[in-house]
Amino acid sequence: MNKNVLEIIDALTAHKDSDSIRVLEEIGTNSPDNEVREYTSRALVRKNVHDSLKIVIINQGKGINDLSPSVAMSTINEILALKDKSEVVRILDDTINMHSDESVKENARSVKSLLALS
Repeated sequence: MNKNVLEIIDALTAHKDSDSIRVLEEIGTNSPDNEVREYTSRALVRKNVHDSLKIVIINQGKGINDLSPSVAMSTINEILALKDKSEVVRILDDTINMHSDESVKENARSVKSLLALS
């Protein structure tokens, strides 16, 4: 992956504003490049705020629901590495209880099970 792209994603990760999350979602998680999506998803998890975590947990085709196994697994590994998992657990519970897509619900159940084991 291009070094400039990595630096841009890292810079957006460091910003605390909601615009940085929006840019990461619109550009990074929608990229045709698996590496960019993977790095972006991990960056969104590292932010560890509701809006960024929601993107990688509840959206079809993004984060834990990405069609690329490497993107999905790296996102899950980043979630497991979080010190404070309270917001992740809340979003996973809401996804399991309220999401309309069964595959998204199942992925949330799987990640929640992994969190219980860690």
